Amino acid sequence: MSRLTGPEVDRLFHALGDPTRRAILDKLTNAPSSVSGLAAPLGITLTAVSQHLRVLETSGLARTRKIGRVRTCSLETAGFDRLQHWIDEHRTTWERRLDALGDLLEGD
Repeated sequence: MSRLTGPEVDRLFHALGDPTRRAILDKLTNAPSSVSGLAAPLGITLTAVSQHLRVLETSGLARTRKIGRVRTCSLETAGFDRLQHWIDEHRTTWERRLDALGDLLEGD
């Protein structure tokens, strides 16, 4: 997988930075849901849920499909995969730096 660009990372963290969007993702972890099914427990309007879903879709964390008059939402793994890749890249870098610091402090 190629290195994530700044805007991609920004979109992912922006999407995850909002508690309502995280609550939507938590609900979708259990099963796909309609927009109204997402709005009810959150106490927000259908319009607000749709706006949050647009952010989640843009970042690759969720997707929606319209079947008849019902818009069904589900998790999308692409965004989570990209986020995991970014975390793995940075973890490796920081682990190397900390190992080098430990070696320096030990006098190796």
